[in-house]
This record gives sequence, structure tokens and C-alpha cells, in this order.
Amino acid sequence: MSASFSQSFPLQAAGVHEVCGPAAPAFAAIACAQHTRGQFLWVRESWQGEALNPAGLAPFVDPARILLAHAGRQAESLAVAEEALRHGALAMVVIEITRPLDLREGRRLQLAAGAGDTVGLCIIPEGMGSNAARTRWRAAPVFDSERQDSTLMRWEIIKNKAGTLGTWHVRFDPKTRSETHRETNRLHVVSPAGNGPGSEGMPG
Repeated sequence: MSASFSQSFPLQAAGVHEVCGPAAPAFAAIACAQHTRGQFLWVRESWQGEALNPAGLAPFVDPARILLAHAGRQAESLAVAEEALRHGALAMVVIEITRPLDLREGRRLQLAAGAGDTVGLCIIPEGMGSNAARTRWRAAPVFDSERQDSTLMRWEIIKNKAGTLGTWHVRFDPKTRSETHRETNRLHVVSPAGNGPGSEGMPG
């Protein structure tokens, strides 16, 4: 795993990050799975047409650890997320964003995450990022001719306040989960400019 990737992922606590792209929900689930204990709150607006079924995230994270919250509009979603981030009882808070955050909204989320030492992740439409975000990622699936049921994705870090940018091909391998949620979740990472998407790792 490259040093630049390991410095940016798992997502750092006490801050709010962003992800866009067609594989953003999978990115969020994998980010949650890096926490071996605790539950996650996933906040979305009730009017959104596509329902989120936690069972669909089972390849990445135990669905029993995901708490869903539905709000009528984004202002309510942000209020729920802010309170959850500040409380600090959850391992991670995921918020689906449907309109651009203004600077005040972004800063309030960052302050709440800092107060609770919690990881926040906003799933955003392309081009709808906040200046307050610690990091911003783009995630997309990658065709894998070697495996029919592939978790191969292309992850790009396109904004990073504390490090460098980069692009990686990532394959997620879930390991056996126990009743105590002590999960061993392994990411195989290779730079697309290096050994190619089928590789299982790269020199550190």
C-alpha cells in the first residue's frame, strides 16, 4: 500500500470528508467497515427515490451496524448529522447531500466532528463539494475480466487539505465477521500507473 494512500485512508476522525461518483455508496460502506466496533448512522432525505437497503451493503459491512435516518429536507438531514457527529457515540456518520453546502453548513459539520472525534462522510453529486471538506474522493467501478462478482474500483483523491492527491485501483476482500463485530477487512491497493488493476498489492 502506498504511503500517500495509507495517510488518507482510513478516513481521519474529527473531520468530515466527501465522496462522489457511481461507486460512492460502496466507498462509504468500506470506510465504515474500517471501524471494527460501533455503529454507523446513514442520513438521507425521505423524498429520494432510490431506497437504501442495508442488506445490499453486506459484501462490505455488517448491515446490522447501520442505522438509517430519513429527513424531510437537507436542512433537517444536516441537523441530524451534526448532532450525531458532536455526540461521539457512533463510529461514523454518512450524509447524502442533494444541494451544495454553504460555508457555514460545512464548517458546522466540521466543528461537530471535531467535538465528537467522529468521522463524517458526505456523499455528494459530482461538482458539489464543500470548501470545508478535509478530503474529497471520486469512486467508480472498474471492469474486472478475472472475477464475475468483483469489488474492483477506481478511487481518486481529488482534494486533500493535509496531503497529496492520487489514484488507485482498490479491491475489497471481506473476511469472516464475528458476533462481536471484530471484522478484519482488507483492501488490496495498486496504483493504476503501476502494476495494473488485477494486481493484489504494491510495494509500500
